Amino acid sequence: MVALQIRDVPEPLRDQLVALARQRGQSLQAFLFDLVRDEARRQDNIAVLKQFSPATWDVAFTAQDVIVALDDERCERDSALDGPGARE
Repeated sequence: MVALQIRDVPEPLRDQLVALARQRGQSLQAFLFDLVRDEARRQDNIAVLKQFSPATWDVAFTAQDVIVALDDERCERDSALDGPGARE
């Protein structure tokens, strides 16, 4: 395993990180490891999401088209529910 070192960390920042680690019942080492690991995972998630970005979709409709279609369907549903034989 590799060791990482961060230099020139101001004492107030270090103290705040120590306090946050204590709140979680962790050592500063474990707390910082979790932060670094979580950030790396987020970057992996962002890369996956970019694979599914709208630019990669081959669709002929826009978000506005979807909104209009949903609104139309909701109006039809509401009319059917409010029509003859509707429950009160």
